Amino acid sequence: MSRLGRIPVAIPAGVQVKINGQKIDVKGDKGALSRELPPEIKAEVKDNKIHFSPTCEGDTVSALWGLNRVLVDNMVVGVSQGYRKELEIVGVGYKAEMKGKDLSILVGFSGPKHIKAEPGITFGVENQTKISIAGIDKEKVGEIAAEIRMLRKPEPYKGKGIKYAGEHIRRKAGKVAGK
Repeated sequence: MSRLGRIPVAIPAGVQVKINGQKIDVKGDKGALSRELPPEIKAEVKDNKIHFSPTCEGDTVSALWGLNRVLVDNMVVGVSQGYRKELEIVGVGYKAEMKGKDLSILVGFSGPKHIKAEPGITFGVENQTKISIAGIDKEKVGEIAAEIRMLRKPEPYKGKGIKYAGEHIRRKAGKVAGK
């Protein structure tokens, strides 16, 4: 049995949940999300909570049970509070700026890299070195933050590049000339 799958998802005030067969729709103040559940998992709303249960036995079913419970919990949190990722740019001449709703990043290439804002995702730039990505879908926010970080991953010698806020970069000692 899945330990996570057994825990019901609480529905906060202002969030509506509709279950049509295997499709679950969550609507809140910030927007709406929907997801198709696998046929091995059954969801139902009781006492302002979403309860999940497997329809058959097995290890893969147990894994799907916990996974889908967490994904639906992320949907509920997303439509009620939203998600946010912060990135920091470190390096001389490295900077970011907004071009309308899109993001333009200059990180040592011959020209700036442009990232288009997908529907439901908003960018923010603070003093050209801090980027924030916000949205209701945790998967999209994390994926876009990872794509931006991959433009110039932090290198271990000087720490230059794009990193998550609060991320610790393990530094290496530079090369030393022989004596």
